[in-house]
Formats: sequence, C-alpha cells, structure tokens
Amino acid sequence: MKALILCAGKGTRLKPLTHTIAKPLIPVANKPVLSYVLDQILESGIKDIGIVVSPETGDEIEEVIGDGSNYGIRITYIVQAEARGLAHAVQVSRDFLGESPFLMFLGDNLIEGGVKDIVGEFERNSPDALIMLKEVADPRMFGVAELNSSGGVVQLVEKPKEPKSNFAIIGVYVFTPQIHHAIEQISPSWRGELEITDAIQELLNQGRDISSHILDGWWLDTGKKDDLLEANRIVLDGHLKHRIEGDIDAKSQIVGRVEIRGGSSIENSVIRGPVSIAEDCHIVDSFIGPFTSIGTGTLVESSSVEFSVILEICRLEHVERLHDSVIGRNTRVVKNEKGLQGTKLFIGDDAIVEL
Repeated sequence: MKALILCAGKGTRLKPLTHTIAKPLIPVANKPVLSYVLDQILESGIKDIGIVVSPETGDEIEEVIGDGSNYGIRITYIVQAEARGLAHAVQVSRDFLGESPFLMFLGDNLIEGGVKDIVGEFERNSPDALIMLKEVADPRMFGVAELNSSGGVVQLVEKPKEPKSNFAIIGVYVFTPQIHHAIEQISPSWRGELEITDAIQELLNQGRDISSHILDGWWLDTGKKDDLLEANRIVLDGHLKHRIEGDIDAKSQIVGRVEIRGGSSIENSVIRGPVSIAEDCHIVDSFIGPFTSIGTGTLVESSSVEFSVILEICRLEHVERLHDSVIGRNTRVVKNEKGLQGTKLFIGDDAIVEL
C-alpha cells in the first residue's frame, strides 16, 4: 500500500502567515503539522509516500521534509499545477500510485490515534473504499455520509442544508485503484473542481462497497488561527514530555510539563507548562504560561505569553500579556509607553508591531 498526502492548498484562511510559509509546515508544539502526518503514516506501516505540492510551496516543503530517508521511508513529490480539487490531486498522482491501493491524508489534519486502525481495517475487510468519519454537532459545513445499519455508506452529500446524519468526512480515505476509474467519470463541480465526494458517490452508483471508519478521538483541521491554537493546546496537553536541556538560573521556576531544548536559557522567569521552548531561545524576566510553543532563536524579555504559538527568531519585549496569538517568523512585538495591557495577535512573517 502507498500513501498520498495532499499539501497543495493555498492556506487562504491562515493569511498573512501563509504568504511566506507553506501551511503544512506551520508548527504545532514546535513541530510541523506535516511531520505529525508522516509519523502517523509510518506507524501504519506504509513507507512509499507521495506528497502533492503546489508550484509555489513545493520547494519549501521538500527542503524541510527531504526525501524521507530520515524517516526510513521514500517520498515522491508530485506537483499539482492548479488547485482543482482533491480528486484532481489523485488524478495527477496516477503515475506514482499505479495499481496500488492507497491511503489519502490531508496534510493539515491531525488525528488522535493516527491512521493505523483505518489501514488495518481496510486490509482485513477489502472494501473498494474506506472513509474516516467523525460525528460533529453541526454537519452542515462538511461533506456528510449517510450510513446503513452495518456502517456502509449509502450516500454522500456536500454541505447539506438538512443533513440526514451527523457524520462528517474528515479527510482520511483508503482507496483501491477503482477510484481512478470513478474520477474519469465525474465532471467539475460548481467550484470548477473535481470533488473526491463526487468520485466516491460514483463508486456507490456503480454498486461498489464503500465502508466507514468512525473516529472516536479528536480531529483537528489546522487551517484557521483558532484551530491552530487548539491543535497546539491539545498536542502540548496530551503528548509533551518533560525535558530540560537548556540552562535555567536559580531565580527561575519551572512548573508542570515543560520542554526546553538545547541552547536555550531561562533567566528570572516562570515557565508554567505545558510549554515547548525550542533551541537557542532566551527568556528573561518573563512569564510563559500554559499551552504555548516558542520557536527557535526567539527572545522574550519582560513579557507575559500564554495560549500562543510563536515561530522562529521573534522578539517580544515588554509585552504585558500576549494571549491566544500566532506570531510569524522574524517578527518583533514591543510595547510603547501607552501600550495595551492585554493583546491578542495574528501576525505573518517579518513584521514589527508596537502596542
């Protein structure tokens, strides 16, 4: 079995950050989202992986992720010249996929427990397609699957006004090569895209066996600022290990699960976990509160930060309370004499902000 990770989206809901960084490379707990996806695919036993990229961000993704040798896998990069839908991404990957069954995984999604269970279920039961679903409170914003009593899919509806079920399609699928023939039979939707839901519906129309895999744990789409912060919170809360490799002076306090990587120094500060501080950071006279990750080479001085994602090489100086914020790379946030006491920010790379 092969795997296909879709990373060609433009990340419009995360602009301005995605003007200068590919969305799958945005870090959660100081690790790119795409790295979590690769870890979960590797855990399922798949080692031949295609990553679909756009011409604009493909080089950046390849530079960060590499050829897969550091993961013990083989990675093939596939360029999708235009974002024309998920089924189109499968279409442009046909040479890579060949006649192999494959797992398809959206590159900005995080799934509790990974994908090993859905891959195992597919190998045991051999349906023509297996789609991961999650029960949601309001399914009207999703593709929705209607199921029969045995969990088989009987119909797919994209963003229905009156949903007949609460099972949302969440971006993890396993297909046989039959999906290629189904894609050949569909036409672009009103959005001008080849929709994977239309291709799966075509399989249903052909009488194929489409099964469902219900996810009991959390599912996070990191495509918006608040979702990114929530992903950072959940990963820090559930997976961060206490690890101190940097220098901490006698005036500082470390409380709870805190990761401080090598080359970082903490002076006269309180770090209250869960918190991840990457390499070569300098935290002085500051408070770093829960659910915060701070990227490599960042300075935080005389400031208070919590519930935030700070990327690499930033400077935060005299900021009284920064919360629920995402700060892009090489950005400086400073407070002037009449600055705000509590601040919530969403900033792209290379910015200077005076509060």
